[in-house]
Parts: sequence; structure tokens; C-alpha cells
Amino acid sequence: MRAYQHTRNLLTFWRSLRTVTGVAMFFLYGIKPGTPRKLVATFDTEAQLLAYVGWATLRTNPDTTRNFEQGSALASYRSCEHAPHPLTAEDAEQVLHNPSPSML
Repeated sequence: MRAYQHTRNLLTFWRSLRTVTGVAMFFLYGIKPGTPRKLVATFDTEAQLLAYVGWATLRTNPDTTRNFEQGSALASYRSCEHAPHPLTAEDAEQVLHNPSPSML
């Protein structure tokens, strides 16, 4: 219950911060079968995030899993998802911000 409340408080904080400051942040999560999603990067805009995912995706398999570029934030994952607010209680300061192919 505490983790749920903490996540809920975090979501409320991010939504209010975006409303007050007008600053958006987009969160990219890596997904592996049988494990919880993991925050792997943040982006200033959704367009940056989508361009990065497009670059990092080597192949989309028939079962909708993906193969990602080695060295990318998604390299060890099978899928990804994104959101305009945190989906987990992970610290966004601990992951890459606005990663790009040139960072490899």
C-alpha cells in the first residue's frame, strides 16, 4: 500500500509541476518478460522520445517484441512503453536524459 501511495503522490507532483511550470518530461520504459517495467531514459519532448525509439529499434518481431540497438538505453529489453508522467517510483535523475545516437 505504501508503494502505491508513493507512486500516486509522485504522479500528482509531476502533474502539478507540469501545470505550474509548463515544462513537460516524457518517460521511456524498457520491458522484459516477467519483470516490472524499468525507467531507462527521459526526454524533453515526445518527438525526441519517438525518434530515439525509432533509431534504437532494429527489428519488430511478429510477436510485437523488438530487437534494439546495442549501446542504446533499450539494448537489453524486448519492448518499451512511454508516458508523459512517471509510471514507477524510480528516480528520473538516475537515467539518461535526451539520449541520442551520437552519445554511443
